[in-house]
Amino acid sequence: MPRSVWLLIIGMLVNTVGNSFLWPLNTIYMHDHLGQSLSMAGLVLMGNAAAGVVGNLLGGYVFDKFGGFKSIMLGTIITIIGLICLVFWHGWPHYVWFLTLIGFSGGIVFPSMFAMVGTAWPEGGRKGFNAIYLAQNLGVAIGPALAGVVANKSFDYLFIANLIMYVLFFFVALSYKGISSENGMAPSSVLSEGAKVKDRSSFNALFILGIGYLLSWMVYTQWTTTISSYTQDLGISLNQYSLLWTANGLLIVLGQPLINPIIKRMGEFYKGQIFIGIAIFFISFFVVSFASTFNMFLVAIMILTFGEMFVWPIVPTIASKLAPKGRDGFYQGLINSFSAIGRMIGPFLGGVLADQYGMKITFYVLMGILVIALIPYMLYDRPIKQKEKENINVEEL
Repeated sequence: MPRSVWLLIIGMLVNTVGNSFLWPLNTIYMHDHLGQSLSMAGLVLMGNAAAGVVGNLLGGYVFDKFGGFKSIMLGTIITIIGLICLVFWHGWPHYVWFLTLIGFSGGIVFPSMFAMVGTAWPEGGRKGFNAIYLAQNLGVAIGPALAGVVANKSFDYLFIANLIMYVLFFFVALSYKGISSENGMAPSSVLSEGAKVKDRSSFNALFILGIGYLLSWMVYTQWTTTISSYTQDLGISLNQYSLLWTANGLLIVLGQPLINPIIKRMGEFYKGQIFIGIAIFFISFFVVSFASTFNMFLVAIMILTFGEMFVWPIVPTIASKLAPKGRDGFYQGLINSFSAIGRMIGPFLGGVLADQYGMKITFYVLMGILVIALIPYMLYDRPIKQKEKENINVEEL
């Protein structure tokens, strides 16, 4: 693995530890400490994710036009400004304003990190994206465990801890400038050349893939929104809820030897990996629909973890393979936008369903959405196959 990828892994780890102080506890903070309904909390998180969609697209554009270093530094500086404000003003409605700003700036950073991996180590294929994914989840294992302890003392300290981690990430990200020029991470940009991709088949394939990704994230994000509040209603402590995410992150890192033989055997049969992952997601939500104790929630999130190990790394891998030369940033930004839209719709939909119909009905609806998500996942490559068929017909003529 190249040195440049290791630096990206370290950066992603630090970044995620910082983010993990806040995102698992957002709904709990707004519902229990700021006195807002689940629907309102979902609406706020929708705004945060909507800002992330804009950030993803801007981040992809800046990456393609100016390179990964500038896009990451732009997002990081804006995030630090937002976190400084959040340290001093985290009441209502200030929390909404600065959380939205952080959603926007975080959206700039993440597609750039994934695009840099794809361009820095193209021969690595899934390995590079999986390494970044593992770094994210090691951060998820560390961050929420610390956040639960800190939040029990005071939620105010969470904002300070998040700021400290992002300042640390800023200094790690400074090292990316040398990497970018040394390894040519900023691809020759189609955007800067004013050219357009003539073959729309790969773009259409990405769009179809993105719909499945969006639906998957709509469901997955319930674990940090409606389910987080639901656990509090059942008397599960904040520390215990945070430990669920620690278990999630650790299992992703430690569980690699268990799933790697399956992934190697399946090779580039990406659809099969996605199908397995979505099926495991379904089982997880079936289990959580009956959960009432910490141990049952722990079992459910462990099942969920194995599902995400199949799905989450493979989608950016497919996006990287679909991307024409010089469009890595745009394609990663676009696929991340679909996940951000899922994170935007999911909390609000889940909040409304939970408030109006209760958690039981909410879980059944979520399982139905997972079944629907399989359709675009299975059909995403149809435009490419159609294009290949047309090319064969032209050659025969």
